[in-house]
This record gives sequence, structure tokens and C-alpha cells, in this order.
Amino acid sequence: MNDTVILSPSIMCANLVNLEQDIHELKRIGFNTIHIDLIDGIFSPSMPLGIETIKSMRKITDAVFDVHIMAHDNEFFIRQMLEIGAQKITFHLETSLHADRYIHLIKNAGAQVGIALNPSTPLSMLEYILKEVDRVCLMLINPGFAQDKNEHQVPYAFEKIRDLARMIHEKHLKTSIQVDGRVSLEKIPGLIEAGADDLVLGSTSLFFHGISLADSSEKLLELIRRIDR
Repeated sequence: MNDTVILSPSIMCANLVNLEQDIHELKRIGFNTIHIDLIDGIFSPSMPLGIETIKSMRKITDAVFDVHIMAHDNEFFIRQMLEIGAQKITFHLETSLHADRYIHLIKNAGAQVGIALNPSTPLSMLEYILKEVDRVCLMLINPGFAQDKNEHQVPYAFEKIRDLARMIHEKHLKTSIQVDGRVSLEKIPGLIEAGADDLVLGSTSLFFHGISLADSSEKLLELIRRIDR
């Protein structure tokens, strides 16, 4: 895999009736991280994976679990994911009354912590906690609505990434910028140029109907190799 850009396949885009096969195939072709969306059905009308499924996944792979919690009861799901052994846990600031508590709950357990922002949430919300987190996940579509083909990447996506990259630079931080939502082969060069260094890969970049994961992975990696960073 590329050494400078983290590639995080979104397992909700895999074959949900044969997850084990796709999990092993992703590892075989070199992906060491699995992005897992954990949605409570209230934050967003979608529940692709439940806690028991994630527990079962943990038993069959040593891949890094990058869990993106989209829920209202953040502490409950954070504790569940820490118990399972997730190495990276991201939660939404919009549903966090006690964000600082959740940050330290994750860090004290030895996991990396991320903050996720909905497309329209301003970066100013990060003012006091940016230095406390390992990464910020910028949602580029409304989270949980990926199945809606009319849900397009927001027009200010690149601007928001550039603004966050500038904020991180000005504060002399090493915070990673993860992007999620319609991270397509066409958009990836611009996303990386804007400052993203962690790409959540879905149905427009890796999981293509009728194309093997190995073939689509090679196409993706060749694209990233050509990008002049």
C-alpha cells in the first residue's frame, strides 16, 4: 500500500452476505485497515453492521479496525468498540455533549481517536480539541445516505479540506485528515492535493460491481502513484 496516504476500505460496501471472504481478500492484496461504519439507525436511517457482526469480524482478522460511530449514545458504542479491540475510533461532534470525556476515554485505552464532522458543520467547532485528536474525518456527503445515488459530494468539499489543512499547519499539528463520502477515482487527486491523507474507499473507488478487489485495487494504486504530492 501507499506509504503516505492511508487507504481504508469501507467494509459496508463489501459483500455483506460473505464478509469473511472479502475481509481475507482485502488483507491478501495488501490492505491493513478496515473502515467500519457503526450506525444506530437514529443518527442516520441505516444500520449496515451491528456490534455482534463486528465482534465476529474481529475473530477472523488482525486488520486495524477504524470504526466510525454515527450514533447518539457515543459512550456506549465507544466502550463496546474498545472491548472488541478497535484500534481507531471516531465519533461525531454533533452528537457529543461531552466530547472531551470521549476523547480521553479512547486515548486512555490506547486507541487512536478521531472526530467526525458532517458536511455543514463548521471547522470552528474544533478550536479547542483539534490538538487532542489523531485525525478529523470530514464527511463529504450526509453520513449514512451513501445508498442514495442522488447524494452527491458537497460542492465545498475541497475548500473545507484546504481550510482544515491550513488550520492544522498553523497550529503545528500532525493531525490526519480523513475524507469519507463519494471518494471516487476522479476526485482522489484533488482530495489529496487539498490535504487529505486518509481515504475511505467505497463503491466509487474500490468496490466495483463485476470487478475483482485485486483488479480495482491495482487501478487505485496506480492512480495514487501518479499523483505528485
